[in-house]
Amino acid sequence: MGCFFSKKSRRKSPDKEPALSDIEEDATNNITATSTDVNATEISTNNTEEAPKQYSWDKRPKVDPKDFMLTGLKDVTVGRSPGKLNGQQFVIQECENCNIYVFDHSATITIDDCVNCRIMLGPVKGSVFFRDCKDIKCVVACQQFRTRDCKKMDVFLCCATQPIIESSTGMKFACYQYYYPDLAFHFKDAGLSIFNNNWSNIHDFTPVSGETNWSLLSEEAAVLDYIPVPDLESEFKSIRILAEASRSIVPLTKGGRRKGSDESCLFVFFAGDYTTANARKLIDEANAKSFVLVQTKEVSMRPEDVHRVFGDSADGLLEFIAKGAVVALELNGDGVVEACRNIANDVFSGTKVFVSENKDSASRDVDNFFNFADMQMGL
Repeated sequence: MGCFFSKKSRRKSPDKEPALSDIEEDATNNITATSTDVNATEISTNNTEEAPKQYSWDKRPKVDPKDFMLTGLKDVTVGRSPGKLNGQQFVIQECENCNIYVFDHSATITIDDCVNCRIMLGPVKGSVFFRDCKDIKCVVACQQFRTRDCKKMDVFLCCATQPIIESSTGMKFACYQYYYPDLAFHFKDAGLSIFNNNWSNIHDFTPVSGETNWSLLSEEAAVLDYIPVPDLESEFKSIRILAEASRSIVPLTKGGRRKGSDESCLFVFFAGDYTTANARKLIDEANAKSFVLVQTKEVSMRPEDVHRVFGDSADGLLEFIAKGAVVALELNGDGVVEACRNIANDVFSGTKVFVSENKDSASRDVDNFFNFADMQMGL
């Protein structure tokens, strides 16, 4: 009787082992192939290193520290053009008789061991620290300003907090007055408000009895008489610079100088699309009428702050504080309250503002608001 499968004959060779069956051959071939593949993979793995992991900070452009330093220079005009620092730290040290211009915003700036230099610094998000410097004239806008072991400095300053001098003598200060095309953007990038300027509120950390380590420059002091525009051969010759008070990004304020009149007025703009433009318009209107801008502040307010500062007028103002910070200005001069109320009606009729009602209440309005603002800012 036959069967479905018949055995294949096995041939024997005198020189070789007996042949394996087809199934055994296939199994052996598979094992051999797998072993070969594993070995090949191991060899490949050993010969090729795994690519390192890429992190976000690895993809940042490489930074050369020398691009953020000025060291050991003499009798030259140097600095940085817009976009060169872009919020980085910067160091100036051991420079003599140099004109230094930083037309960009930065994180912090330290100036060490410099002599007889003229320095213009773009807005600084953090601190500006002068150490062991002598005969310096500078324009500075920053969050914090400090000097230590310095002599004879003339500073045109915009500082959000109280400026501090330590072991320093012959220090003179004036309100910031400067303009270049990118400056307003640099203030914004540095997180500084042009309305928060405590340039004349100096704290002397090491006062000496009977001596005065600091004073204010003359009101007629012109910034370009102290820090000239870059010379025509410098890399900054194409940057347009203006220093007139009317063109300065930061409003020119009287600061701690004695007021010319007993009458002041509080004028407050509430947050909106044109708050800064409106404040500038008011300053122009006031200047045209020979009134003086004493101080400005930009601060946020809570409902309880509004009640404390504005008293009976608070209820009509509460809905507007939720939109953002308010900008307040103190204007001074005989007849200023009536003039400001007329300006509010004629120029800002469609804008929400607060203006002192009369001369008697105006002094209280000014004290209430700016005392509150100083406490808010830790001054």
